[in-house]
Amino acid sequence: METNDQVFPAFYKWFFDNLSFDNYTLDFDSSVITRYGDQEGAAVGYHARKPGRKSHHPLMAFVADVQMVANFWLRSGDAHTANNFEAFMESTLANLQNKQIGLLRADSGFYSKKIFELLENRTSPISYIIACPMYTTIQRHIQSQKTWIQLDNGIEICATQYQSPMWNEPRRLIIVRQEIKERPKATGKTLPLFEDDEVISGYRHSCYATNLKLPAAKVWRLYRGRANCENQIKELKYDYAVDKINQNSFDATETTMNFIMIAYNLMSLFKQVVIPSKAKPMLKTIRYTTLNIGSYIVKNGRDRVLKMSLQMKRRKWITQLWSNIENIKQPFIVIDS
Repeated sequence: METNDQVFPAFYKWFFDNLSFDNYTLDFDSSVITRYGDQEGAAVGYHARKPGRKSHHPLMAFVADVQMVANFWLRSGDAHTANNFEAFMESTLANLQNKQIGLLRADSGFYSKKIFELLENRTSPISYIIACPMYTTIQRHIQSQKTWIQLDNGIEICATQYQSPMWNEPRRLIIVRQEIKERPKATGKTLPLFEDDEVISGYRHSCYATNLKLPAAKVWRLYRGRANCENQIKELKYDYAVDKINQNSFDATETTMNFIMIAYNLMSLFKQVVIPSKAKPMLKTIRYTTLNIGSYIVKNGRDRVLKMSLQMKRRKWITQLWSNIENIKQPFIVIDS
């Protein structure tokens, strides 16, 4: 009997092998899924919203270019964000086979010397942008910067070399600061170490480690695209109920969640190939506008006719969907590199 470790990697490999794309952006993230029982693997770990509550802490990889899940591992709730990253990344690359990673993005939970070296020391090094946590040494480094370039009202940026006490060599940091007075909804964090400094406390700061040699503003804009990864996780929770699925068995829970990831990928493919809209709708919208349409089939001679309950103004849109399906010459989409 085949196990999860065999079945789902085989499916992911088959699926992505039939997607003609390369030089893609890979986003890594983790999420906390609250549990209310004694399911296997549920444990107390970091939980910002419900401290002390048991949870699972899955690790996920997304292909940003096609908005699909490249890999999913369920983990115990007390696992650190970066736990098992090396094995997970190798598994993800195996799922994507011989395709080239143009860029890897991850949040501050993946800020680690081990991860940096893993990406840098490969036979073909992987370009990365990883957010930095506001450690004391990083706060002091930010405070020491004197040369800032203004990008917009209230936004300034600088690029610098930073040598962590834990590293063997310096790495490039991109630092962004946004003035709270000018941009009250700006992302980033204040620096607790310098909260008494009137100038520094007036800004929120973001910091990113990277091995890219691109201009600082370009690196920051590339990282900002990672926000869509957070939206995909929200969609998985709200529309696919991934945070509501659990069994007593850890393996059974992971199996069910992987089936959800497969469904998510198939629906993402449907949205990109069939639905003629630049703004791709979420599943709940597709369910209302496309799937849950009152219909019945009647016979007309030798033909069968599908009768659909549609207003006249929506018939043209539905007809276009059928045309898009008929015009597909290949089973899967093509993404230009």
